[in-house]
Amino acid sequence: MSSSPGCWAVYGDVLAKEYSDRQYFDVHRLTVDAYAVQHPGGQDRQSVQSVGVHLIRLCLFLEHNLTPEQANAAMLEAGKNKHSFTYLVPPANLGDITAADVAKATSPSEHKQRVIAWAKCVWQAWSEHHSTIRQWLPEKYAR
Repeated sequence: MSSSPGCWAVYGDVLAKEYSDRQYFDVHRLTVDAYAVQHPGGQDRQSVQSVGVHLIRLCLFLEHNLTPEQANAAMLEAGKNKHSFTYLVPPANLGDITAADVAKATSPSEHKQRVIAWAKCVWQAWSEHHSTIRQWLPEKYAR
């Protein structure tokens, strides 16, 4: 991932809140996925695979309504084929909602709403690649 020091610090604050209070942690994986695909890195194999697995988990959460545990298990299954993932050119706009918006939440419910909105926003930003990402899903989730 590539990010500015300030953005990384805000993300760290959001993670600290999620790790310190179970009420915030419910959306932790969405937080990680949204941040990862908003900071996709380069064309190296590690970045390609990271973007791939995080977009897969966003797809599973948002299109298949899986629980965090189910989405994580399915992402790990899909990750067994990460060697076949190809580079996806990042969108020009990676989404208008960021970790900074999430950091402004003043309650667990507001935090959760902001993280879900963030995840939806970044998933939509990558819409050009949705068909490719869906092909990387485990077979039982393929459409």
